[in-house]
This record gives sequence, structure tokens and C-alpha cells, in this order.
Amino acid sequence: MRTLARRLLIPGLTALALTATGCGSTSHTGAAEPAAPAAVTPSSDGTSQQLDVAAAPQGTSTPAAVARADGKGRTEKSALKVASYDRATGRAVIAKGAQTPGRSPAPGKPSETGRSPETGKSPETGKSPDAGKSPEPDKPVAVGDVIASAPAPGAPAGLLAKVTEVVGKTDQGTEVKTAATTLAAVLGDDKADGKVPVDPAAVTVEPLTKGVTFSWAKGPGLTFGPEGAKLPLGNLRLDVNAAVDTAPDAPASAGASVSGFVQLAPQVEFAYDGSAGGAPGPRGAFLGMSGDWSSQWKLQGRAAASTGAPKRIPFAKLHSSPVIQVGPVPVVVNLDLTCYIQVEADGRVTVEVQQDVKGDFKVGGSYASGKGWTPVSASNVKSTPVKASVTATGKVKGAIGAEASVGLYGAVGVTADFAPYVRGEGDIKAAASSDGKTSLEGAWVLYGGFDLSGNLQLQLSLFGTPVFERKIPLGTLNREWALSTGHIKR
Repeated sequence: MRTLARRLLIPGLTALALTATGCGSTSHTGAAEPAAPAAVTPSSDGTSQQLDVAAAPQGTSTPAAVARADGKGRTEKSALKVASYDRATGRAVIAKGAQTPGRSPAPGKPSETGRSPETGKSPETGKSPDAGKSPEPDKPVAVGDVIASAPAPGAPAGLLAKVTEVVGKTDQGTEVKTAATTLAAVLGDDKADGKVPVDPAAVTVEPLTKGVTFSWAKGPGLTFGPEGAKLPLGNLRLDVNAAVDTAPDAPASAGASVSGFVQLAPQVEFAYDGSAGGAPGPRGAFLGMSGDWSSQWKLQGRAAASTGAPKRIPFAKLHSSPVIQVGPVPVVVNLDLTCYIQVEADGRVTVEVQQDVKGDFKVGGSYASGKGWTPVSASNVKSTPVKASVTATGKVKGAIGAEASVGLYGAVGVTADFAPYVRGEGDIKAAASSDGKTSLEGAWVLYGGFDLSGNLQLQLSLFGTPVFERKIPLGTLNREWALSTGHIKR
């Protein structure tokens, strides 16, 4: 759902802070906007390199990256591709694809295969490299090689695997056995830090109720709704108009319903610092999702009483698997989002409230060597009541929110539940006298707010960091503020 997602942070981020009127946790702001895909620049220490983070080119087959087992060269783009993969057995068939140039060495320096870029010969010996040198990126794979691939047949979430056995040749290519590995095996001691917007055109949407429509804007001119409003570029939007359970004793005029929209511009944030000074694993890492959020919705009628947990009504599921190019390595990010309506009521209050919510959010996990994984969240949310009224005595709470998850290569890394809401309470009493006169007296109050909760998952160890023993909670965050109050006497 391009309507909800996002990104990365430097190691050492501190904990959660989320406010209703605008405040957030300490967050990483040093990530530059991504430049040309797969560019590499040497770092100041001369050993690691700073890799650009950018969206993989669309409309073409993203080349695989191969880290060779001999360790003589860095990870390179390759003409190899994953022709098929069987998750149950770990077997894959590796074939040659279109020729893809590798990275260019720095001017006047030896290339990563040990050859001079001008002559193709070793600068030390003046001879061509022997068979012991790192093979060309498009040569067949060998035991110990690590392959990072974009989505492929049998691997819809991409593949990150180490070759454990070369089985032999097939009509499609070379069949190999593989085992799970980590990003540290292909990113090594390099560094990367960036954020990539999710293309709304690549988001698949599954409506779960009637009355759901999906819009997205990649180019100019897209409109939505009866007013023909413009949707900002890079945004996706879900409109919903759904009935909710009405209290059994409510009149027909008090039928309960929720209508409105959620609009998102999600981004993936990714950071990696492999310069660990000889220690195993990276020095730092970050994976997260962020973006702008806006919603406008109306809750009206007399909702049925909810018992136990609030009644949650999912109305759409969204999924995207954007491929981000981290230097030569295609990293597949999996994003899932379930948008829902949630109502909690005692069956006595009839409400009509419309609310605008705008703001941004960030959720993720930050790793620092020696400190482990730390949850990160931040938000700046504001809401405005457009219309509000409450009748009778009782309580009601309505939310329109999203459950989100972000991970790598099909493994969930971070989950979050973000739910802006409206909560109303009324204490209104009616009385009648013997002369036939009636009176109504009381007060009501409406609050706006949001809840945020979630977890860091074990699968964040895909970065090559130590496995933590259990999920790390983001913590349940809640902020609330008064929207409107009213008094009735007649």
C-alpha cells in the first residue's frame, strides 16, 4: 500500500516517542536521496565503499549479484540469473542472462579482478591473471559463491543464498544446492544508507469488503472522487464506504457506517555499515518504513455493542515487493498492509463525527554492534474535527488504521499497527413531566488520538547480526487530545 510504508536509520537510534501534536523520536536524517543505481564510491578509510541505494530499474530484468567464494574480488553484478528455485529442497538452476557490465574501477587503479583497466594485465606482474584469480561475474557458480537475486521463478520474494553443491548441467543451466545466508555475505565491509519511494503502480490491492476503490498517481492528471480532486504524485489512496453492525434497538435512521479514505506515500529506508573492524557481522544496520499519511473519514449511527476486543473490519490488503539496488546487490523488500475499520461501542450512543488526519510516520529497527537491535518510531500527526455530535449516554470509539509489515527476501522484519481514532462519551438524559413537556440535558466530549504498536522480528538477522531470542516490542504508544465538547439543555 502505497498508502503506508518506509525506511532506514543509522545505528544507535534511541527509543520511541510519538506525539499527537507533533513530536518524534531521534531519527536518522543523514541519508541522501539516492543517486544513479549501483554507483560505488570509495570510503575515507580506503577499505569499504559507500554504495548508493536506489530503486532498481523498472521494465527490465534486474541482474543478480554474485559474491565469489575465493574472496579475491568484491561482489559484482552478474549476467547470471536464477532460472528456477525450489524452496522445499533449496535447489536452484542458475543460467546466463543478458550481459551486464560490472562496476568500473576507480581511474588508474587495479580492477577487482586484479587486472589493469587499460591493459587487462596485472599491474604487479604485467601478465594476465591466472585461474586462481576471481572469475568473471558471468562465469558459472562454484561452491561457496553467494547469489542475491530479484524475484525469480520459484522465488517470488527474491533469493539470497549460498551455493553448497554444484549438482550438474541441465537444459536450463547449472543446477546447484543452496543454503540460507545473510546480506553481510554480499555487502561485506561496504556501507549504504538511503530511502526509496514505493511505486504505487507496483502495489497489488485485494478489496475485502464492498465499497472499496483504489487510486494511485505515478504521472500527472489522475483524479479521484466526484469532485475530480488531484492525487499527489507518488501517492496511493483507498476509499471505503462500509456499513458496520448497528445496535439491534436502533431506529433505521441510526444505521451505523464508516466512510472515507486513507492516502499514503510509503518509502523504504535501508542502511548498512559493514566496517566492523574484523568483528563478525556489520557495525550497524537499519530497516524500516516511513511516509506521509492522510485520512478523512466519518463514523455515524449507533454502532452495536462490542464485547471483549474491539470489532475490527479489514477492508483491503495491499502488497508490494520493491527491489532496491544497493550498489551491485538487488535487495528485495516485502511490504504488506491491511487497512481496517475498528469500532468499539456500548450500543447506546448515536454519533456523527467527521475527522481529518494528516501527518507522517516512521517505524523500524536500528542495529549497533555491542548494543543489539533497538526499535525506532516517530510520528507527527494532527487532526481536525469537521463535524461532531453525540446523543444519549454511553461511549463509542472508531478508528481507521493499518497493520503493516516490512522485511527482506520474504522474511518479516518489522510489524506495526497505526490507528488514528475518534473517541466519544456522552452523558445526556431525557425527562418528561406530567404536563407533557419533555427536556433534554447533558454534555458530551470527543477526543482524537492514535495508537501505535508492533514488534521487531527475529528475521532481522538477515543482515548478518546476532539472532535475538524473542520479538522486541515497539511498545504500545498512545496520544490523545480533545477535539470538541458540547452541552445540551432544552
